[in-house]
This record gives sequence, C-alpha cells and structure tokens, in this order.
Amino acid sequence: MSLSVFAEKSGPPDATALAAVLRAAAPLWAELVAHIEAAHPPIEARWNFSGAKFGWSLRLVRRDRIVLYLIPQADGFLAGVVLGERAAAAARDAGLPETVLALLDAAPRYAEGRGIRVPVAGRADVAAIERLAALKLAS
Repeated sequence: MSLSVFAEKSGPPDATALAAVLRAAAPLWAELVAHIEAAHPPIEARWNFSGAKFGWSLRLVRRDRIVLYLIPQADGFLAGVVLGERAAAAARDAGLPETVLALLDAAPRYAEGRGIRVPVAGRADVAAIERLAALKLAS
C-alpha cells in the first residue's frame, strides 16, 4: 500500500481528483500551499512520484530546496518536513504542539536532518506546519 492515495505512476492527480480525495481537508491543503507561496517566495509546486511505496506527493520548492512535502491521503493529507539540527532546536521555543515536538524527538537524525510527517486534520495543524516551514527556511 502506498503512502499517498495516488499510487499510479501514469501521472500526477489533477485538481478535481485531488479535491475528491481530500474532501473536507481540501481547503486546508489550499490554505497551506497559498501561505507558503506568499510567505516564502519564490515557491514552485512540483508533483513528484517516489515509487510504488510512496506514490505522488506535492513538493513545495524554493531555489531547489524542498520546503515541504504534501502527501494526499483519503480524507486528509500528511505534511512532511526535514529540519536541520538548528531548526529542530528552534522548534522547541516556537510554541509548536506537543504532538509535533514528539514527532521531532522520535525522528532519527540523518546528515540532512530530521524528517517528520504531520497528519493535517485542522487549522491548528496548518499553523504548526507554517511555523516549521519558517524555521526550516530561517536556518
């Protein structure tokens, strides 16, 4: 089973298919993308197929640096971010929810940083992801 609901390599989802899968989470997806594009220009949204295990995800990229990965799932989505050690340390003082801090604490450390995937279920989750993106880009 693929992490993304869109597991077929034939092509990325169009806006209609994405909205049909995300359902009530579609406005949260749109809000998050719009915020990242406005707050951290220039941002390019690129669909990427990472194989059958992961499927299609939307990468929000600034100057070849991936800011966020958005992974569509049935009735929602995951927001993935990789934070370097400075950004991960700054996250402690950023007023993030305990659930996000627990994900960071549990994430393995790699040379490129700590990668987490946050399930987005509401506006508070979007706000946390927006703060994580700002921390990433500030480091």
